[in-house]
Amino acid sequence: MSLFGPCRYRIGASVHPDLSVVIPAHNSAAVIEQTVRRLADHLSEHDAEIIVVENGSSDETFEICTRLAENWVAGPVSFTVLQSPRGMGNALQAGAAASSGAHVLLTADDLPFGFDDLDGAERFAAEHEGRVPVVVVGSKAHPDSHVRRGILRGTLTRGFALMRRVVLGMRTGDPQGTVLMDGELIRGLIPDLAEPGFLFTTELVHLVERLGIVPVEVPVRLSEDHDSHGTRVSGADVLAMGTGLFRLRGRHGDRNLVVRSGSAPRG
Repeated sequence: MSLFGPCRYRIGASVHPDLSVVIPAHNSAAVIEQTVRRLADHLSEHDAEIIVVENGSSDETFEICTRLAENWVAGPVSFTVLQSPRGMGNALQAGAAASSGAHVLLTADDLPFGFDDLDGAERFAAEHEGRVPVVVVGSKAHPDSHVRRGILRGTLTRGFALMRRVVLGMRTGDPQGTVLMDGELIRGLIPDLAEPGFLFTTELVHLVERLGIVPVEVPVRLSEDHDSHGTRVSGADVLAMGTGLFRLRGRHGDRNLVVRSGSAPRG
């Protein structure tokens, strides 16, 4: 995975990693250890950090993560466990704020697309003279993606995409996918992000688009493990997300957006 370069063994905290992977974990006891170990193995040749943010679980998620951290073997991939208030957005925000990587990947507790998002970013860079995109979205809306959807779920997905375009003017097909972003950019946007739940990445990508940055959407394949346990988004969540689009429009409106970071976004 040449996108992030070879491993540079860190001495203390003097060198920032190339990649930070942020994983929200809510009632994730059945999958979180396997996910962390898969990531660590996949990134073993690279300088990376894994940050799991447990948020209000009622199972043993935090205990499992704590045990993993206590027995973690030092090496090129570090592992950190944090806690946040309940909500996917709260967890992603806390993890992104704590990250130090040149790139930050926001993913899910069961790696729904495997490593298609990272591989897609690498392919894009290889095809564009090494230019790393500022924002890459692992997109279920990409025409080359392989995602099984029932009729009802497909209809809801298309309807929500239309609402995003009408209410927020968004052009990204699937801002609810995984997001790989320039680290300075995402940390600079943290003060402007307020969504506590499932709309967090929609808000993030919306602000990115308002900065004039066009996210690169890459194709993904939904893993069999992810597909087998069904969606954890309820009907109430769908309704809340729909009304939340108007909340986002009201929150950000036409005000000027200032990125509080040390460098301007590239690309």
